[in-house]
Amino acid sequence: MIGFYDYTVILTYLSLLSGVMGIIVSLEGRGHPFFGVFFLLFSGLCDTFDGKVARTKKNRTEQEKSFGIQIDSLADLVSFGVLPGCIGFARLRSYGRFAELPNFFHKNGAIRIYPLFFLLSVLFFVLAALIRLAYFNVLELDRQTAHPEQEKGYVGLPVTMSSLIFPAIILLDYLIARDFTILYFTALIVTGCLFLGRFRVKKPGKKMLTLLLIIGVVEFILFLILHMIPHLIQP
Repeated sequence: MIGFYDYTVILTYLSLLSGVMGIIVSLEGRGHPFFGVFFLLFSGLCDTFDGKVARTKKNRTEQEKSFGIQIDSLADLVSFGVLPGCIGFARLRSYGRFAELPNFFHKNGAIRIYPLFFLLSVLFFVLAALIRLAYFNVLELDRQTAHPEQEKGYVGLPVTMSSLIFPAIILLDYLIARDFTILYFTALIVTGCLFLGRFRVKKPGKKMLTLLLIIGVVEFILFLILHMIPHLIQP
């Protein structure tokens, strides 16, 4: 078979499969955004450690390194580019004052503004994630071949930040008990713009990675407490 299947790529494969599962449960007929969020958080967890795991293998070939770069971005596009948009649509169907707006047109043929805004927000977000990931791949391959001593960093906001941004917005619905539908889809646009920004982001060190990991774990625990557990203990 083509491809690589050793331990250095397992977490990336798991991140992709988690993203696909999140998309499926979000768009399934009775899908709920909170189920999609659990898979988004799990993908973020896998992405946090996949690079570190891959670098433990000291004798990786150039093909293995290039393969790792490519599949990481492809998995990120699904998990952190497409899945947040699907969670947004699951949110629309599940609750909130826009749940009754499934159609893009009024009966008289006029376009509904809000559904069009929601759709364009998701389309822009996914496209921005794609462009940002492809651009990063070009820069990373150039760095590895021509400037291996150059400090690693990012141009624009890393797409993996989606795994912390959008669960936090979903949590606001429970913690503040208000409808944050507009905020969620606006955040898709703002985050997409940050993906495409030309500002440089230094690669996070151990302290920053630990902080981001703690934030993700706290979000996961809050989702369990606020959503899953009440359903499990219902009489």
